Amino acid sequence: MVFQPEELDEYRLSAPAVARNREPIFKVLLDFLPKSGTVLEIASGTGEHATFLATKMPHLGWLPSDVEGDHLTSIEGWRQKAGGKNLLSPIKLDVIDSCWPVENYAPDPPIKAVLAINLLHIAPWEVAEGLFEGAARVLNWGGVLILYGPYRVDGEHTAPSNLAFDQVLINKNPKWGVRDLDSVKLLARSCGFAAPDVIDMPANNKMLIFRLS
Repeated sequence: MVFQPEELDEYRLSAPAVARNREPIFKVLLDFLPKSGTVLEIASGTGEHATFLATKMPHLGWLPSDVEGDHLTSIEGWRQKAGGKNLLSPIKLDVIDSCWPVENYAPDPPIKAVLAINLLHIAPWEVAEGLFEGAARVLNWGGVLILYGPYRVDGEHTAPSNLAFDQVLINKNPKWGVRDLDSVKLLARSCGFAAPDVIDMPANNKMLIFRLS
C-alpha cells in the first residue's frame, strides 16, 4: 500500500521508552559501530529509534526492518518526516526465515552491523536463534551484532524490577521472558561470534556487542 506523506501522520506509532533510552543507546553505538557501511536494524517497531539514530549518524546507511505491517507503515511515516537520505525504506524481514531479503538484494553501502533493540525478551527463543544465524550470514568477518535489553546474569535477575517484568512477559506468552546472558553467549559462539563486550545501561538494561570471528 502506498501512502502520500500527509496520510502517514495518523499511522506513526510511538513508544514512550524510546525517549528514555535513545540517548544512552546512541552514546554506546558511537563507540562500536563502524565508520562506514549500512546498519541493518531488526524489529524496528515504531521506527523512532531508526529515525533518531540515522539522523545522529549521517555517515552510516540505516536500513530498518520489521515483520509487522503496521510497524512498517509507522517506520515509513517517521522516515518521511525525518527526510534524511541515509535512512532507507523499511523492509519486511522475519528473522526465523532461512534467507533474509538482504541476502539477495544487499544495500549499498554493504551491511557492516546488525542492531536489535528490545527484541529477545518479547519473542520465542527461536527468534534469538534466527537472529544470530541470519546475522552471521549477512555480516563479513569483524562485523558487529549489537543487542539492547534486559538480561539475567548467572541465572539471576539484576534487579527486582526485571524479575517483575519477566513475570509479566511470561504471563503474556510462556515463550517470552528475560534471557540469561550465558545462554545468549553460547548461542552467539555456536554461530561464529566472539565473546561480547557487555555494557551496563540505565534501568537495568545491557548492551551486548558481538563481533563475527
